[in-house]
Amino acid sequence: MALLPILCYPDPKLHKVAKPIAAVDARVQALVADMLLTMYEAKGIGLAATQVDVHERLIVIDISEERNEPLVLINPELTWKSEATHLNEEGCLSVPGIYDGVLRHDAVHVSALDDKGQRQRIEAEGLLAVCIQHEMDHLLGKVFVEYLSPLKRNRIKTKMQKLQREESR
Repeated sequence: MALLPILCYPDPKLHKVAKPIAAVDARVQALVADMLLTMYEAKGIGLAATQVDVHERLIVIDISEERNEPLVLINPELTWKSEATHLNEEGCLSVPGIYDGVLRHDAVHVSALDDKGQRQRIEAEGLLAVCIQHEMDHLLGKVFVEYLSPLKRNRIKTKMQKLQREESR
């Protein structure tokens, strides 16, 4: 297993649309293991393959307190979303230190393959529903700051570019 570098906003690679995974094989299973390690090390609760510069439809999530209940979603598809929505405070490993409100559906159903290639159907609400929607946005090339006003988005972009310049010195 290896730690993977996480792309930081406004990296244009975060806007690539992920392609479906043709087969759940040893390569994909190794990527799942690396992504879980990377997510846990970064203290995140979700990570999309897009964030580690792999543009395939793969998400890992673990919202458990003990950090021992990983959920793997390969080629996830939303099959239902509630009409009810609410504003959630969100952050992102690709936009470190930034948190803001995003309107999300209260509940979603998703169909996906697990890390063994078996079809699973997840009925999610609360934090899990928010996390699934957030990570699925990454697969579509969308970062949560794109839900914010242009003014906020530009401030965040400027702040992130400044941090990246300082780190490269």
